[in-house]
Amino acid sequence: MPTLDRRSLLVATAAAAIPAYAADEEYWSGYRGPRGDGSCASADLPASWSGSQNLEWKTPLPGRGHASPVIWGNRIFVPAALEDREERVLICLDRRNGRTLWQRTVLKSPLEQIHRLNSYASSTPLVDRDRVYVPFLDREEMFVAAYDHGGNRLWEARPGVFASKHGFSTSPVPFKNSIILNGDHDGPGYLTALDRKTGKTLWKTNRPNNTRSYCTPIIRTLNGKPLLMMSGSKCVAAYDPETGREQWMLDGPTEQFVAAPVFDGKLLFITTGYPDRHIIALKPDGAGRITEEQIVWRTRKGCSYVPAPVLVGNLFFIVSDSGFASCINAETGDLHWYERLGSGGHSASLITSGDRVYFLADRGIATVVRASKSYEVLATNELGEETYASPAVAPGQLFIRGVQHLFAIGRPTT
Repeated sequence: MPTLDRRSLLVATAAAAIPAYAADEEYWSGYRGPRGDGSCASADLPASWSGSQNLEWKTPLPGRGHASPVIWGNRIFVPAALEDREERVLICLDRRNGRTLWQRTVLKSPLEQIHRLNSYASSTPLVDRDRVYVPFLDREEMFVAAYDHGGNRLWEARPGVFASKHGFSTSPVPFKNSIILNGDHDGPGYLTALDRKTGKTLWKTNRPNNTRSYCTPIIRTLNGKPLLMMSGSKCVAAYDPETGREQWMLDGPTEQFVAAPVFDGKLLFITTGYPDRHIIALKPDGAGRITEEQIVWRTRKGCSYVPAPVLVGNLFFIVSDSGFASCINAETGDLHWYERLGSGGHSASLITSGDRVYFLADRGIATVVRASKSYEVLATNELGEETYASPAVAPGQLFIRGVQHLFAIGRPTT
């Protein structure tokens, strides 16, 4: 299939329900981009680079963090934790040259217990034309602050308690005039919507099972109505993003979830988890307590816990945390290929551009693969710095956050 056809099919599939909020342009405005699924409408991203080649700029970042950058116009927003000062900060950079425009202390609070692969700044912010919304953990409470693009604080909110020995991470999801946050944790879990202008709680829904999970929901339109879908806390579930009312729930198939789901207009794809690993494709048109009769296919090979998958047409791509990549027929679950990438562990979620899929390993090695039923590596790229955050995209450019720098790869086309 030609590149243009692949790209058109990808964008048309994702547009089956982008959130009921649309930017003027295709800004990488939140976790996994404008559709929350790693898809890029632009087919012109670079395929080859290194720490010195095809590099537009790199700029040092203070502190540490695994949150992805988000982009609006010529501004890039990146959270970080200054651990020695117990500060969580938000940094605004100029997309054209990497220059720091401003840095604000969002929160000063004792450092929480975290998993060795987590950080104290792992929540990817959300940005729109007016504000950037950034969550952190303040001791035992979720803390969210909103800033304008000039760095002025507009509001702050504390949506609920949060406790997990693995630390904190929740990335806001946009819906109309609200942002929605997942509060699954080892306690009374919740899903909540905050007003974008004020931070006021619009609704708050109890979640079951009181078990830590870190899935970022997606919102899609099904049968003419918006549906928020997510996994976590021993279940897969769907909610009305207008009210928070539960629409359906599937028990299991495991206890804890991290990776975000993807949706092809017909099937919802979930990869889990801990302690059991599954990839399932299910029909999300049920109501109430649904059963495994809604599951169309399932596999236990090549599952991921942390990295989220992508779809290109009817091809489903995924990488396990240990670095085994797979291509699966999205309709049937048949395996097209299963290969070890040879780049070590993976935490970053996948992204797509045209007929390419990008796999970014923790060691800073990115493997670019043809989106095809046959395994074809187009390039293997090394930055020379560890990378745990998922990449961000602007026309013609990739932005990769390393443990010390933010890298701008490729020349901007707008």
